Amino acid sequence: MRLVDLVKRFGDVTAVDGVSLQMPPGEFFSMLGPSGCGKTTTLRLIAGFERPNEGQILLDGVDMAQTPPHKRNVNTVFQNYALFPHLSVEDNVGFGLKYKTLTKQESREKIGRALELVQLSGYERRRPSQLSGGQQQRVALARALILNPDVLLLDEPLGALDAKLRKRLQIELKALQEEVGITFIYVTHDQEEALTMSDRIAVMSQGRVEQVGSPEEIYEEPATAYVADFLGVSNLMPATASGMGDGGCRVRLGDFSLVAGKGEEDTMGDAKIVIRPERVLLEEQGTAGENRVPGMVERVVYVGSVIQVFVNLAPGERLQAWVQNTGAGLPFASGTPVTVHLPQEALRVLPDAGTPVSVGAGFGEEET
Repeated sequence: MRLVDLVKRFGDVTAVDGVSLQMPPGEFFSMLGPSGCGKTTTLRLIAGFERPNEGQILLDGVDMAQTPPHKRNVNTVFQNYALFPHLSVEDNVGFGLKYKTLTKQESREKIGRALELVQLSGYERRRPSQLSGGQQQRVALARALILNPDVLLLDEPLGALDAKLRKRLQIELKALQEEVGITFIYVTHDQEEALTMSDRIAVMSQGRVEQVGSPEEIYEEPATAYVADFLGVSNLMPATASGMGDGGCRVRLGDFSLVAGKGEEDTMGDAKIVIRPERVLLEEQGTAGENRVPGMVERVVYVGSVIQVFVNLAPGERLQAWVQNTGAGLPFASGTPVTVHLPQEALRVLPDAGTPVSVGAGFGEEET
């Protein structure tokens, strides 16, 4: 599957603005971004529910941009599953087979294999109302997979489930994709979902693709301040860069000189520096050394596996550090003076492209 310079306009609004992506066969590919970023519209263009104003949708080298949905070898699983409430599980799964030249025995065998694949053997006679949310999601998957599509499109199919079930089904869905070996294109605003399941992720904003890469690349090596701010929790701070030096880029955070070992090392002038909270080290007040800034603990939040420590730095920036929970109690109290170590190899510098909208959500913070 390949998208080439895809554009979709709704009146004066450009929902998809020149998107070009390539999804190799058998890949779990996620489009990640906040509401209104163009990810669902892009999915609908691939499915054929919308027609692009410009660009190509190539499936096996053939442009499908103007091809009706029923003539594309793709299937879609929606967030609400779109199951027929009056039909049994068996009839829901086998609905698409009505248009295939199969005997009843062949249809039953295919339905049985599809239900076995999603671990719902024995549920053939139940109605959707008799199933849990997770089971309904599996029925929708079986119905989509039974037609052997080249590409399966998934529009936030786990969004309506509770958190614990959603985490379990993330693992199951990735395992299922590996078993069937077809391309999954997954739309989500949930960063953890994308990181957990994807082979590659496209982070989208305002109809454009900000960055494409593996989960590790996107998280560890964000290309823009927007990606750094959106994916996971990050400490993004304004700084002034003075170019290369000491094995990285020399930057100033207020009156303090630091070296960022990652990112655009030749950056000059206004910049952003970013560091993940798990890479921030908190030390005793007065600890000497490179890349250290004094601060004051503002708040400590216990969230189970980690402890969040919010620190006000001397230059005026607010920073978050994650301390591993060892069972020894809270490591700091509010008002404790500390030295904050920002390791050179964990500090990244990015050219300043304006202040991004803060849309990331982390432990103990409500997602927007």
